[in-house]
Amino acid sequence: MIGFLIKSAIALVAFLAFYHFVLEREKMHQFNRFFLLFAIVFSLIVPFVSYEIVKEIPVNATNQIVVSQPVIQMQNVVEETNYKLIFLWSLYAIVTLTLALRFGRNIKNFASKIRRNPAVDFKNSKLILVEEKILPHTFLNYIFINAGDFKTQNIEPELYAHELVHVTQKHTLDILFVEFLKTIFWFNPIFLFYKKAIQLNHEFLADQEIVKTYNDVPFYQNLLLNKASGSQTIYLASNLNYLVTKKRLIMMKKRTSKNTAFLKKIAALPVAIGLVFLLCVETIAQEIKTDAGNKKTQNVLSSDKYYANTNFVFKNKGNTILVEKKYSELTEQEKKLVPPVPSLAKKSPDSQEYEGFKNSENYAVWIDGKHVPNSDLNEYEASNFVSYFNSFVHKNARSKKFPQRFQVTLFTAEGYDKAYGQNKVLDAGTITIIASEDARKSKTQKTPEKEITATVEEIDKQPEFPGGILEFYKFIGKNFKSPIEADANKVQGKFLVEFMIETDGSLSEFQVVKDLGFGVGEEAIRVLKLSPKWNPGIQNGQPVRVLYTLPITIQSEK
Repeated sequence: MIGFLIKSAIALVAFLAFYHFVLEREKMHQFNRFFLLFAIVFSLIVPFVSYEIVKEIPVNATNQIVVSQPVIQMQNVVEETNYKLIFLWSLYAIVTLTLALRFGRNIKNFASKIRRNPAVDFKNSKLILVEEKILPHTFLNYIFINAGDFKTQNIEPELYAHELVHVTQKHTLDILFVEFLKTIFWFNPIFLFYKKAIQLNHEFLADQEIVKTYNDVPFYQNLLLNKASGSQTIYLASNLNYLVTKKRLIMMKKRTSKNTAFLKKIAALPVAIGLVFLLCVETIAQEIKTDAGNKKTQNVLSSDKYYANTNFVFKNKGNTILVEKKYSELTEQEKKLVPPVPSLAKKSPDSQEYEGFKNSENYAVWIDGKHVPNSDLNEYEASNFVSYFNSFVHKNARSKKFPQRFQVTLFTAEGYDKAYGQNKVLDAGTITIIASEDARKSKTQKTPEKEITATVEEIDKQPEFPGGILEFYKFIGKNFKSPIEADANKVQGKFLVEFMIETDGSLSEFQVVKDLGFGVGEEAIRVLKLSPKWNPGIQNGQPVRVLYTLPITIQSEK
């Protein structure tokens, strides 16, 4: 909401400034009328428009931190009542309702005058004869005039013609539109300036028609000055005496060449384009891996050791078990269907970054998977940690215990070995893999739809979540809502979810391979179904269906 108000206000101010400094003093009032209306509509729409420009940034692949799995912390958060927000919304509702009632009452007053007073057909309008001593003014196609002046013919033809311009060009609709917006956005004074600009431009339009028709500028100027002296402006109406100032008197004699008008009209286009780029375009950094030639920094786990205690069950889509084996018994083709072993590159934080981790307002800190106070980092040096990863925490994912915007996990050599080292072993369990007989025997298979199905390891280009895998993990953490039963039982641990990434990037065939129970797996599938489309995997230049296994760790905090 704040973003909408700021962006719309910037656009409104920019257009109004351009109007006052470039357009207002030129005699092209019809264009100016629609420019002002366009400026309002554009400013209300532009905050909802977004364009993304991807900026590619080379990244050394050997130094890139790869997070193997998202960590979701399940916490019981007690939501506090925000009385300040309730007060502000209540104040807004009260003021808006008051102004809406005022707006409705004024329209009702016009309707009442139309019903109670005699009407006379006059060209494309109706003259409403009222007893009050008033100057002619217009509302929709009704012109309100004093009954006595009408009967004694004390109203000059120029005044009738002036009000008829307001009727035929439907100026009242512009005023009602901006008044409605003033009622909704009463806290934004810029709409008051727009209303004044629109009404003054209406008078320019009416004056222009009178000067063109009667061709007696001095007489018409004197007539306006005499009639407008001491007269009251009518709310919601087009008034004969509205802002009879030096601007109107000068504009009657103003001349604008066609070339000048054309150039100034064209100048409005760069303003609109500039606002689109300023308010709608967002540059997103996309990393491109580069080969630094040094692969020794990567600590790749041994699949044989990691899956030593794990059973693999291969099923077809009909859920029929094809084969069940330990990892050591799998064939080479079957091993290619096994999820890749999680890994994290070794890299110590630099001293400046490490000092930033000590700020408890910005960072929540974990060492070797255990949460610690930020002050504990004073007992270590940056070089004591062989690897780390940090992540941004969205507002709705922060808690009272962990209100920080960032979380960082650091690994000592011992902690890294336990989590990612060569001796790391996956907890005993069973992993189910959906594959046909052909899929286990060859790298790819033809499906009935003539699509190619592959696993992550065996394709030329892996599928990718928009923004990268870290953005995917942020998406999971942001949308995952721990089930009540899981909270009550303080469920924690790791589970696996499997899904297919289709050739169009959509996700399908969700399956919980290893579950923790209490609805955790079902919640993960619900979140995955909300995922935007991925960039599909590519093999031999063609998009392929890719089987993807996602490991997720639940940490339960008291």
